[in-house]
Amino acid sequence: MTMPVVSIQLPDWVERFLEQSPRIFPGTDDRMRFVIELSRQNVRHGTGGPFGAAVFDSDGQLIAPGINMVVISNCSLLHAETVALACAQKALGRYDIGNGGRLRYDLFATTEPCAMCFGAIPWSGVRRLVCGARDADARAIGFDEGPKLADWVAALNARGITVLRDVLRNEAVAVLQEYAAAGGLVYNTGHQALTT
Repeated sequence: MTMPVVSIQLPDWVERFLEQSPRIFPGTDDRMRFVIELSRQNVRHGTGGPFGAAVFDSDGQLIAPGINMVVISNCSLLHAETVALACAQKALGRYDIGNGGRLRYDLFATTEPCAMCFGAIPWSGVRRLVCGARDADARAIGFDEGPKLADWVAALNARGITVLRDVLRNEAVAVLQEYAAAGGLVYNTGHQALTT
């Protein structure tokens, strides 16, 4: 048996997109607009689902972007949040982004985390999660977000992770709806292409 190699290689358009983007995003809305545009470009380039994420430092400097790459990578783990976290960990050279709580980093995501991404957040070292669309918005177009604690926000708060929800929610939902209108693949196990 040949051992498979697993790596994360963002599509070429992401590099071009980053070249045209600022490196520092001063406000919360600026950062959310950036991840929403990442998700929109992911849809329009046909490289993944309608989800984007990024890790920023406390000054708003972009550390790492993330896009949903499930279908193009044949790997169900490569959700936008996990891609952003993995890329940030590599960029910073440590699995604990916050370096034992000494440094503050934020994870921005176009949609509230699914069960898997929720599980990854406490171990990443981020101190704040900022979300656009709601879990219900992703479910409305057919995505299965998995079983998650009913009070997941309180669970993260208890671990010292602040959660901010509904930031530019309408704009984030618009990308989900664009994906659905275009007949985007809903890649939950056992599901077929989304029909509208």
